[in-house]
Amino acid sequence: MTDLLAKAFSEASKLSTHEQDKLAAWILEELTSEQRWEANYAKSADKLAQLADEALAEHSAHRTQELIPDRL
Repeated sequence: MTDLLAKAFSEASKLSTHEQDKLAAWILEELTSEQRWEANYAKSADKLAQLADEALAEHSAHRTQELIPDRL
């Protein structure tokens, strides 16, 4: 465990039981969410490459427009 994480847990141990449980639930949900995102991203590499190829083909065929955020 890193020093920073140990310090965070030390500070968290000063919270009420209810607040500690809320923090723990949030941390676990964040870790689970990150793991899901990484797994889904890893599975989508082929699709992302296909979409990038399609976008480049459309650009090469002059079927795209410059994005001007102020005009959205």
